[in-house]
Amino acid sequence: MRILSKLTAAAAIFCASTLMAQAEQVKVGIAAEPYPPFSSLDASGKWVGWEIEIIDAICAEAKLDCVITPVAWDGIIPSLTSKKIDVIMSSMSITEKRKKTIDFSDKYYSDNGYTIAGPKGVTIDPTPEGLKGRILGIQVSTNAEVYASKHFKDSLAEMKTYQTQDEANQDLVAGRIDAILASPLTIDQFMKTDQGKACCEIKGKVANDPEIFAPGAGAGLRKGDTMLKEKINAAIKGIRANGKYNEITKKYFSFDIYGE
Repeated sequence: MRILSKLTAAAAIFCASTLMAQAEQVKVGIAAEPYPPFSSLDASGKWVGWEIEIIDAICAEAKLDCVITPVAWDGIIPSLTSKKIDVIMSSMSITEKRKKTIDFSDKYYSDNGYTIAGPKGVTIDPTPEGLKGRILGIQVSTNAEVYASKHFKDSLAEMKTYQTQDEANQDLVAGRIDAILASPLTIDQFMKTDQGKACCEIKGKVANDPEIFAPGAGAGLRKGDTMLKEKINAAIKGIRANGKYNEITKKYFSFDIYGE
């Protein structure tokens, strides 16, 4: 009887230790639409990119078993609030409007405002007057859409929205729109492609609007999910301190993406 009790106790300790060793599983929501160099599918169907590697690094640092879960961008916040996913890590800007619905971690990179790009040889100033009568392409449900609606809508012939930035880029290449508005990071990657180099050029940054421009992109969390938020914040600090953040970033960017 005593031997059985010892065996039972040992088994209980082993099971408890095993459960403690297992990482907490977290469904990380990303936009199902490609957003290179942050996230896109490779030839084998695997999600790759700067943000995917940062997610992996944050989850490893926080000892979380993260499962990448693609969700349509315009439904990603409802997916979080309805508990279909546990966190959003998809270049989501930290804005006051979004903070009314969800919470955010500390930033893990900066947006740095917005940039206009258009065809080579065509004068387009990044102002309401410079865009007068033009067709501007923008990804739907982004801060770029909010900015354009506030500052450019009355000047434009049309503000055309797209489910993905790539669709907007392709319409610019095809001449179906006159310009695109997106983050400098996104525009920079487009301008590095063969199509971007051949057709287009950066026209300049739009004027600052502190009510719209966010301090950066952060992980979106459900209100009250304090424990997960603390783990992610600590992990962001951890990978920046141990050099992992810079190691990943250097593979994709030639400049400081984190900002001040």
